[in-house]
Amino acid sequence: SGLVHVKNPHLDSLEEDVLYHLALGTKTHNLPAMFGDIKFVCVGGSPDRMRAFAQLMQKELGLAGDGEELADICAGTDRYAMYRAGPVLSISHGMGIPSISIMLHELIKLLHHARCRDVTIIRMGTSGGLGVEAGSVVITDIAVDSSFRPRFEQVVLDDVVVRSTELDKHLAEELLACSKQVADFPTLLGHTMCTSDFYEGQGRLDGALCSFSNEKKLDYLRRAYEAGVRNIEMESTAFAALCGLCGLRGES
Repeated sequence: SGLVHVKNPHLDSLEEDVLYHLALGTKTHNLPAMFGDIKFVCVGGSPDRMRAFAQLMQKELGLAGDGEELADICAGTDRYAMYRAGPVLSISHGMGIPSISIMLHELIKLLHHARCRDVTIIRMGTSGGLGVEAGSVVITDIAVDSSFRPRFEQVVLDDVVVRSTELDKHLAEELLACSKQVADFPTLLGHTMCTSDFYEGQGRLDGALCSFSNEKKLDYLRRAYEAGVRNIEMESTAFAALCGLCGLRGES
């Protein structure tokens, strides 16, 4: 049907659904009027970066205004920032799986309540490259965990639930085709490895803790490269799992 769907039977019995961390809700806001025509959602870590992206979209889409007047739709909270430029919604998600998953739960419910159809969601952000030229853009074909497996493990109560991290392959190919028109950035398809930590989890030697040698680090990164990993970040597996389960066409 193209609709964004939630997989939670308990929502039907709620008198009001409050999206706490977005400062929005089904009783306080007319979500279909505010968001019903959204077709693209772009998410990234930093609030300032997502405002700048919305301003760029405003300009690229030829919309009125210089972008300076764009207001933060989530101004009632300091957790996330949200801007819109025509059919494009631009939202920050903070750093790491817990932060992006809280935002995505509420964003997906927002798109569901707004009755949005055929929504494409793209995560943009900085990442550590692996064996690629600095400044390259890596389009994720598969998001993998720290053991290079295409899976996301979510602890639900006291169970470990394993979810698929498959992304939309057609969208990845479309983005790669679009990249041919942009000369400034080398662009490639590759696996993206998602870790739950910036320091030890990504093999850095300069954290407050480090229990491995430089040789061990290099061996791990070599094995990651051989498994097809081309960049490392901290959100892609949760992003792929949540979007995939709820019918959002996603890419990272």
